[in-house]
Amino acid sequence: MKRITIVGDGGWGTALAILLHSKQFSVKVWGNFPEYTEVIKDKRENVKFLPGVKIPPEIHLTGDFSEIRDAELLVCAVPTQFIRSVFSRLRDTFIPSIPIVSVAKGIEQNTLLRCTQIITDIFGKIPVAALSGPSHAEEVARSIPTAVVVAGENHKLAQTVQDIFMSPTFRVYTHSDLVGVELGGALKNIIALAAGMCDGLGFGDNTKSALLTRGIVEIARLGTALGARRETFAGLSGIGDLITTSFSRHGRNRAMGELLGRGIPLNEALKSTEKVAEGVWTTTAARDLAKRTGVEMPITEQVYKVLFEGKEPQKAVIDLMTRGKKSEYEVLT
Repeated sequence: MKRITIVGDGGWGTALAILLHSKQFSVKVWGNFPEYTEVIKDKRENVKFLPGVKIPPEIHLTGDFSEIRDAELLVCAVPTQFIRSVFSRLRDTFIPSIPIVSVAKGIEQNTLLRCTQIITDIFGKIPVAALSGPSHAEEVARSIPTAVVVAGENHKLAQTVQDIFMSPTFRVYTHSDLVGVELGGALKNIIALAAGMCDGLGFGDNTKSALLTRGIVEIARLGTALGARRETFAGLSGIGDLITTSFSRHGRNRAMGELLGRGIPLNEALKSTEKVAEGVWTTTAARDLAKRTGVEMPITEQVYKVLFEGKEPQKAVIDLMTRGKKSEYEVLT
């Protein structure tokens, strides 16, 4: 494969375009807003989502689906809640044999589908994979060493994607647990929101470490109920991604949670940034999945109440800390 199109011109899509261009691929990036695409083309910089990083002139930027028909691989880099609308429009010009790699991290509301499931729901049974892990666009674009994982039911496709993306600064592992890899990347955003609330409330390292440890437990609990392997959540797409997004200044879900922890209402916090905090919408989907499967997710439940029922973050923490006594081992089994 030599011709790759990235659908979505946010920070992550731009960073991956720069990475793939460095490996001599012919790269196109499709954007949903033509006026902003023209701004990026003029400045050769994604000023909103990846400021300070120059985009090589060889990377073709477009808002026209007809220009990406020659792609040999599509990368889905649009936020989860917009995948269906964008790819439904793409369907008219899409060649069904082209594999798609999802790099989005979320669960669709209402349908409760993972990103690759949304894609196959639109196109039918086509080759799909998911690339996930601790990988902030701001660092990948600057060639800071990063490790991720690619998963798919088709192992040959996963190996092909591994070969395409692998570089001296971007290490890619393969995985066969597509369900676990996608759920790890999606559900960790909920815990990252809670981690940001801890920052907004002025709590310390003890609090956040406890939150992340208990958070990965409930992520794994729901994941295994949905068919994932428990050990997947101890890897890059699970605890690895959770650590990064919960501590980093680049973590948009952590940053959103911090605003909420400071007492800023959700609607105001959402208006304060153009970046999408996937965890806000994933919280409702995860809560619905937990109810459907009978899985206990106390942190997710409290995050939901803060987001959508106006509960004070401080009260949510108290309610978590004063739950009934349990054995850590019993919860893990």
